[in-house]
Amino acid sequence: MGPPTWSVPNYLVLVAGPEAFDVVVVGAGPAGSAAAAAAAAGGARVALLDRSRFPRYKTCGGGLIGPSLAALPRGFPVRAAIREASFTLAGSRPVLRSSDDPIIRTATRAELDDWLARQAVAAGAEFRNPCAVRAAEVGEDEVLLDTDEGSLTSRVVVAADGASGRLSRLVGVTTSQVDLGLEVELAAGPRADEWAERIHLDWGPIPGSYAWVFPKGDTLTVGVIAGRGRPDETRRYLADFLAQQRMTGLRVVHESGHLTRCRTPESPIARGRLLVAGDAAGLLEPWTREGISFALRSGRIAGEVAARAALADEDPETLGTTYAELLAVDLVPEMTAGARCLAAFERRPGAFHWLIGRTAPGWDGFRRLVNGETTLDRALRHRSVRLGLRTLAGPAQR
Repeated sequence: MGPPTWSVPNYLVLVAGPEAFDVVVVGAGPAGSAAAAAAAAGGARVALLDRSRFPRYKTCGGGLIGPSLAALPRGFPVRAAIREASFTLAGSRPVLRSSDDPIIRTATRAELDDWLARQAVAAGAEFRNPCAVRAAEVGEDEVLLDTDEGSLTSRVVVAADGASGRLSRLVGVTTSQVDLGLEVELAAGPRADEWAERIHLDWGPIPGSYAWVFPKGDTLTVGVIAGRGRPDETRRYLADFLAQQRMTGLRVVHESGHLTRCRTPESPIARGRLLVAGDAAGLLEPWTREGISFALRSGRIAGEVAARAALADEDPETLGTTYAELLAVDLVPEMTAGARCLAAFERRPGAFHWLIGRTAPGWDGFRRLVNGETTLDRALRHRSVRLGLRTLAGPAQR
């Protein structure tokens, strides 16, 4: 008689548990990809998830200012290097200013976001798209994510899923300023050369509003932004602006709208092992509503903090405190300064137009702001600038 044999009953199924990571990043915009790249570079096993298949269209002016350029790795895709800027006040006669060196670059978000996701993969992250997160459960030791490709667990999760993302609501992000942006992407056609190196900004008729034209080679991104609650006026502003710029006959490639949200000063940016970055955290500059530089910088910080916490098994309370302290170094003060500028701009857009468009110091200050030589926060540390802003915030006039 031979040795006994063993068999597994055919009704017994062995089920593997959720796939485990050190850091999972949800959302592969600039904040998410920056976070994933930083976490992977820090030695963590990282998954980067996005619900869309890449490359994908994303509503955005696509202007890359100095802080964005400083935060980007070399080789990012550029559509135009801008050396000229024209300005109007509610459609008035334009004022043209120029610079010997580029003041900003432009990019399409489809190309930029795809490139950034590839950089995260090159750093060691696993990119899964499309992969949507359906639910999240924040535990003491890990976060459980239910996705449409199965369950994942992670020591730390970075939520970079946008202003209306599911995970930002789970953290409890609160906002004090919500704006409506409307945008059209137009085929530049025969007008491509006219806009090759120039952007245009119009200080609009709705308090705090402005419009833009950003060239991107064969396309022009045209949009307006204003406080939420005046949708009809905002749509009319966009229509009027397109007519003023003689663009109503150009072919529309994309047409979209979106809301931007600025966090309140006391808004949480973490819940245990869950951090929020970029638009999901309400991190953007309140006056211009510029968000790419805030996304890249907050994403990198979140990724670095997440990797250290995951690998060292750091206490969740320490994780959130460390992240908040690092955001408070530069990003939070820049937002505070932007809010002060917006308050003045809402009351006296004509003064801003005159200062930037008609005076050498004003143009030089604008140029230095957008190319990253200074920030609004540093500018407001000068007594003369603070006094000027206080004067502008007086009785409203155009």
